[in-house]
Amino acid sequence: MFTPTPPLAPDDVAHVIQTALAPAFLLTALATLLNVFSTRLGRVADKVDAASSRLQGAGVGETRRLARQLAYLRRRSFVLDAAVVLASAGAIMTGVAVLTLYVGTLREAATASLLFGCFGVALVCTVAAIAAFLCEILMAGRGVRDEVDRQTQRATEPERSVP
Repeated sequence: MFTPTPPLAPDDVAHVIQTALAPAFLLTALATLLNVFSTRLGRVADKVDAASSRLQGAGVGETRRLARQLAYLRRRSFVLDAAVVLASAGAIMTGVAVLTLYVGTLREAATASLLFGCFGVALVCTVAAIAAFLCEILMAGRGVRDEVDRQTQRATEPERSVP
C-alpha cells in the first residue's frame, strides 16, 4: 500500500539550505585556490623554460647554477602539484557530501556518518592544500632572496682584470 510522504516543514527546508551553504562556499574557495595554484605553476614552468634555454650556451659555473635552479623549480612544481591534488580531492569530497545530503536523509545514521566523513575529508584536504601552498610560497620567497643575494654579490665584487 502506498503512503504519501508528508510535505517538508519550512524548518526542515531551511535546515537543508543552511547545510548546503557551507559546501557551496567551500567549493568556491577551492576553485579560487586551484586558479591561484595553476597560475603559480605556469610561472614556475616559464622559469623552467627560461633556465633551460640559458643552459644551452652556458659555461661550467653557469651550468651548475642553472642545474641547481632547475632542481629547485622541480621541487616547487612538486609542492604545487600536491596542493592541486589536495584541493581537487577536497572539492570532490565536498561534492560527494552535497550529493549525500540531497540523496539521503540526515535522519538516517549511515547517511549522516557518510556526510560527516565526506565533509571532514574535504576540510582536511583543503587545509593540507593550503599548507602545501604555504610551503611553495616560502620556497618562492627563498628563491627571490637567493637571486637578490647573487645579484648583490655580483654587483659588489671587484672587477677582475683580464690578462
